[in-house]
Amino acid sequence: MADWNPALYTRFEDERTRPAAELLARVPLDAPVLAVDLGCGPGNSTALIAARYPDAEVIGLDTSPAMLESARARLPDLAFALADAATWMPERAPDLIFANAVLQWLPDHATLLPRLFGLLAPGGVLAVQMPDNLAEPSHRLMREVAGAGPWSAAIGDPAVAGRLGRMLEPTAYYDLLAPHAAEVDVWRTTYHHRMADAAAIVAWVSATGLRPFLDPLDTDQKPRFLAAYERAIAEGYPLRSDGRRLLAFPRVFIVARKPR
Repeated sequence: MADWNPALYTRFEDERTRPAAELLARVPLDAPVLAVDLGCGPGNSTALIAARYPDAEVIGLDTSPAMLESARARLPDLAFALADAATWMPERAPDLIFANAVLQWLPDHATLLPRLFGLLAPGGVLAVQMPDNLAEPSHRLMREVAGAGPWSAAIGDPAVAGRLGRMLEPTAYYDLLAPHAAEVDVWRTTYHHRMADAAAIVAWVSATGLRPFLDPLDTDQKPRFLAAYERAIAEGYPLRSDGRRLLAFPRVFIVARKPR
């Protein structure tokens, strides 16, 4: 895919940061020595970690040069580096691996999450938050619009573009980690974000889940696809009593602590 757009991503920064803050609040660590923000994006989650653990060494990692540049501008005193969560190996074992809204992009969670958990220092914590919205209208309509228009050949299989099959059930994540953990906390929350209109919902997902559908399109196809998708979104998210629309956004949270 093309590189990420930090400005578009941070348009809804308050809404995107809230799950990270709620995940961090459940991390059972008092004073980690090394904390890694895996998939740090523009640094909004990294800032939360640094504020909670001011004496820790905090490192932000991401695959996007644009996101890392934005994070460095926000937090010039912290270290940021290019790394892929699928293959990353730390030089020394972290006390906290914090993965906010990143692992949903990667396949084979049955291997990935135990691997990351195994990288922790004794007593360390793996804290994960992942959008679980592939069955929501926002993402279901992406796939439907992608497969129904003149752009379908360029996009290819909507299920592949839409990352279907990557997420596991919350109970499956528990079963993966519990045999190796001192404690595991798994929960699922649905946020209902108040959005101005259908265009705002399209703008939200354009920075994330819609990217694999948009990247293959040429300059003629892209605006037509977006217009068709926005019409579908307007039907999929009806007006509420105040004239706004509510974007239901389920997320899965996992906090697992390694034995000492």
